[in-house]
Amino acid sequence: MRRCSPTCRAPCKLFKPPGITMPGHFFTGNYAPLDTECDIDTLPVHGTLPPQLRGALYRVGPNPRFAPRDERYHWFSGDGMVHAFFLGDGKAAYANRWARTPKWQLEDSAGRALFGTFGNPATSDPAVHGKNSGTANTSMVWHGRRLFALEESHQPFEIDPHTLASRGHQDFGGAVDRRFTAHPKADPATGELHFFSYSPDSPGEPNIQYGVLDAHCRVTTRDAFRAPYASMMHDFMLTERHVLFPVTPLTISVERAMQGLPLFAWEADKRTHVGIGVRGQSMEKLRWFSSDACHVFHVMNAWDDGGRIVAYVMETDTAPGMPNADGSPGDAAGMAARLCRWSFDLESAGDAFERTVLDDLAAEFPRIDERFGGRRNRVGFYCCHSEQRVRGDADSVLYDSLACFDFASGTRQLYTVPAGDVISEPVFVARSAQAPEGDGWLLAVAWRAKEGRSDLLVIDAGELAAGPVATVRLPHRIPFGFHGGWRGGD
Repeated sequence: MRRCSPTCRAPCKLFKPPGITMPGHFFTGNYAPLDTECDIDTLPVHGTLPPQLRGALYRVGPNPRFAPRDERYHWFSGDGMVHAFFLGDGKAAYANRWARTPKWQLEDSAGRALFGTFGNPATSDPAVHGKNSGTANTSMVWHGRRLFALEESHQPFEIDPHTLASRGHQDFGGAVDRRFTAHPKADPATGELHFFSYSPDSPGEPNIQYGVLDAHCRVTTRDAFRAPYASMMHDFMLTERHVLFPVTPLTISVERAMQGLPLFAWEADKRTHVGIGVRGQSMEKLRWFSSDACHVFHVMNAWDDGGRIVAYVMETDTAPGMPNADGSPGDAAGMAARLCRWSFDLESAGDAFERTVLDDLAAEFPRIDERFGGRRNRVGFYCCHSEQRVRGDADSVLYDSLACFDFASGTRQLYTVPAGDVISEPVFVARSAQAPEGDGWLLAVAWRAKEGRSDLLVIDAGELAAGPVATVRLPHRIPFGFHGGWRGGD
C-alpha cells in the first residue's frame, strides 16, 4: 500500500496482487479496488462551485485490501473505503481511507485475506472463526454530529469527519450489541434516527429488532418482533406516525447453506409481506399486508395520507445479484428495478396493498430532499439507464443517467453522461434551510471510462437536463460503490 502526497496528480494503481487470479467481473475495470490512500488539498474545478455549498460529501464502497480466499467472492463483501470531497469558498479538496475495521486490521497484520466472503467460516482461516468480520462498506450517515459507515451485519463504524481516521464500531452504551442497518431513517422534525436489524441473534432466524437513536446518539427505543420468514431486509420505511418493514422472498437459510447451496437466495413461491407498526407502540402489534412475490432493496420515501400510507420504492421482480434457492442464477430481466408506488389502506379489512409502476426506466439508488423524510415529497432523484435493454449482472448497476421525477405532474427530467461513463447515486443538498423542496444541488460521482478516472458533478436539481454547474476533477478513479451522505458546515 502507498499513500499519495498532498499534491498528488498521478493516476492511482489498480489492485493486482502478484500470482493471484481474481474471481469474477468484480475485479475488472472500475470495479477493481484501489491500493492507494491519499489527501489532495486542491482539486481543479471546471465551472463554478456555488458559494452556498459548504461541507463534505462522503461516499463508501467495497475496496478489498487483499485478494479474496474463495471463488464465490461477492462484491457486497469487500472492505469499505471512504471517499470525501470537502467543499467551500468555491474550492474542493479530497481524501480517502479504508475503514480500519477489526477484520481489516487482522488481515493487514497477516498480509493476506483471512475471512471468507461475508465471513463464511467454511472459507475463513480457522484463526479468525468467531471474530468480527464487519466491512463498513455500504452507506454513510451523519447523525448527532458524528459520522458513521454502515452495513447491515454489524454495528455502526465511526469515522472522523475531518481526517477519516477510524474510531471503531459503536454500541451506544451497549444498546446496539450486534447488527444495525445500512439505511436508518431520520425524522427531520424530532432529530431521531430509526434503525432495525434482521436475524440479530443468529442467521436464518425470522427475528427483527427495531430501535431509535435520539439527536444525541442515545438509544431511546428497543423493540423486537418475528417476521413471517427469515429475509434479507435491506431497507425499511418511516412516516410521521408509522414504521414499515418489507419482508421479501430473498430468504436466509443456514440449512440450505450447509447443503452447499446459497445462504441468501430467491424463493419465488413465497409472498412478499409488509408489517406496519405505529410509532411509540409495541411492534408486536404490527399489521401485516401481503402481495405476490416482489423485491425492494431501496426505498425513496413514505408518508401518511389520511387513512392510507403511500411509499415510493424501487421494485424488482426478483432480487438483484442473487441466485435461486437451488443455486441456479436468478432471472437477469427480473432484476431491473423501477420506481413504484405502494399504497396501504389502513381502513380496509383485507391484507392486500396496491403496487403501481411510475417510471418504466430501469433505475436505483433513490434520494429525496431529506427535509421531507417521512412527509409527502413532490420530487425524487435516482440513477437510471437511459435506454431499455436487458443487462447482465455486471453492468445492471452501471447507470448512465440521473433522473428527477416530479410526482405532482408525473414528469421526469434526465441528465445523461457521455457514452461509456457511469454515474453514482445523487445526494441532494438544499440551497438553504428555508429553500423550497428540491431547490438545491445534486452531488454525484461520475466514472470517466475513456480517461480511467472520476469526477464529482454538481448539478442544479431544478435544471437537471442542463448538466453540471461545476465539475471537480480527480486525477484518479473512485471504484463503483453504493451510497453517500452530506455533512453541512465548514
